[in-house]
Amino acid sequence: MGKDVFAILVDESSDVSKKEQMAMVLRYVNSLGIVKGRFVGIVHVKDTTSLTLKEAIDSVYTNNSLSISQVRGQGYDATSNMQGAFNGLKALISKDNPSTYYIHCFAHQIQLVVVAVASNHDGADDFFEQLALVFNVVCASCKRKDIIRDSYKERVQKEIGNGEIETGRGLNQETSLVRAGDTRRGSHYKTIISFKNFFPEVVNVLKYVEEEESSLNNQNQAYCLLLYFKTLDFVFYLHLMLDIFGFTNTLSKHLQRKDQNILEAASLVKVTMKTLKDLRNNGFPSMLEKVFSFCHKHEIKIVEMSEFYVTPRNRRTKVTNQHHFEVDIFYTVLDMQIQEFGDRFSEVSTDLLEYMVALSPYFNDLERVYLDGQLETYYHSLIDDERFANLKGIADLSRLMVESGKHHSFPLVYRLLMLTLVLPVATATVERCFSAMKLLKTDLRNKIGDDFLNDALICSVEKEALMDVKIERVIEHFQKMGNHRGQL
Repeated sequence: MGKDVFAILVDESSDVSKKEQMAMVLRYVNSLGIVKGRFVGIVHVKDTTSLTLKEAIDSVYTNNSLSISQVRGQGYDATSNMQGAFNGLKALISKDNPSTYYIHCFAHQIQLVVVAVASNHDGADDFFEQLALVFNVVCASCKRKDIIRDSYKERVQKEIGNGEIETGRGLNQETSLVRAGDTRRGSHYKTIISFKNFFPEVVNVLKYVEEEESSLNNQNQAYCLLLYFKTLDFVFYLHLMLDIFGFTNTLSKHLQRKDQNILEAASLVKVTMKTLKDLRNNGFPSMLEKVFSFCHKHEIKIVEMSEFYVTPRNRRTKVTNQHHFEVDIFYTVLDMQIQEFGDRFSEVSTDLLEYMVALSPYFNDLERVYLDGQLETYYHSLIDDERFANLKGIADLSRLMVESGKHHSFPLVYRLLMLTLVLPVATATVERCFSAMKLLKTDLRNKIGDDFLNDALICSVEKEALMDVKIERVIEHFQKMGNHRGQL
C-alpha cells in the first residue's frame, strides 16, 4: 500500500472469554489497480467508548507504519459510539483528518429497514410474533423436531414420486426452521422461507401438541396458532413479506461481496427501490393469485373480496376485504418500506455517491483545473480503445488503466478512481473476521492470549496473502528468535 490512501472498517465483538475485541480492516487499491480489503488485526479494548476505540486504531497505525493522513473513508455500524456527531469515533477521526468520508454500512441499513417494517406495522408485528411463538412451541422438544423431519421426508418422497418437485445434486436437502433475529442479516427472509416450506409439518405438530400435550398452556398456544394459520391475513402477510424481503435480501447479498464498490452499491439501491415501487403499483393482483393458490393447496378458507372484513377475533368491520388487504396491508406495508428506504438511502446521498466529482475536495484548486482537461482527453482516449470495450465496473476500469499504463498518462483521473474505490460499502469483511475468531477461540481454547489470537487470526483470515511467504523465510525467522539445540 505504501503511502497511498485507504479506508478503515471497524467493528467490535466479544470473544468466548468475554473480552471485547476490536477488529480492523483496511480497504485500498494495490499497485495493480485491484481493490483489496486486508485484515490487519484485532485489539483488546477495555470498553467500547469512542475514545478507547480511537486509541486502539492509533496503535494499529503506529504498529503498521501508517498515518491517519492517508485515511479517506470510514465504515461502521450506526451505534452512537461510532457515528455520534460530536464524540463518536467518526467525529474523532474527522477532527484529525477532515478528508475522511463516513459511510454507514449499507447492509446494516437494509437490516434496519427490514426490522422497522417488521415492528412498526401492527399486522406485520403480530405476524412475526406468531412465527416466534411457533419456534417456542414446535421446537421445544426433540420429539416434535423428529415429527417435523419425518413428516417432511415423507412428503418430499411422495412429491418426487408424483413428479411435483425436481431431483438433483444439492436439491431436497434436510433443513430445519430458522429463527429470525434483528441483528442477523437475512434471517427474517430465511425464517419465512423455512416456515412456508414446513407449513404442513408445523400444522401437524401443532395438532399433536393440542391433542396430546399434558400442559394446558402449550395446548392453548397450539390452539391459538392453528386458528391464526387458518386465516387469510396470515397467508397474505406470509407472501407479502416473502416478496419484500426477497428483494432486499438480493441487495444485501450483493453488498456483502468482497469486490463491491460504492457506485455499484448506489445503483443496486436504486434498482431495489424501483422494484419495490413497481410491486406497490402493479403487484396486488399477482399477490392475491399466489395467496389464493396457497389457500387452495392447504385447505384454508377464502373470503369474498366484496364482503365486509371480519377480524381474526370475529369482529365485523365497515371496510371490505378488498380494501383491507389492498389498502390497509399491501399499500401501507410497501409505503412504509419505500419510505424507510428513502430515509436510509436518500436521493441526495445516493446521487452524491454516484458522481465522482463529489470527491473533488481531495484536489487543490490547480489540480481541479487540470482534472477537467484530463477528463475530456481521457474520455476520447478510452472510447476508441477496444481493451476498455467490455468493462463490468469501475474495478475493472482501475485494473485495466494500470495494465495499459494509462494511470501514468491520466494520474488525476486515476486518483479520482482510487478515491471512489476505497470508500467502503459494508462491514461484512470485518464480520467475517469475527466468525473466524469464534472458530479459533472456543470454549476448549478460551485461554488464548491476545497476541497469539491476533497472529493466528491473521493467518486464518489472510491465507491468500500468506501464500507468498516462503517456508525458508519462516525457518530463518524462527532460528533468529533465540538459541536452539540444533539447526532446522
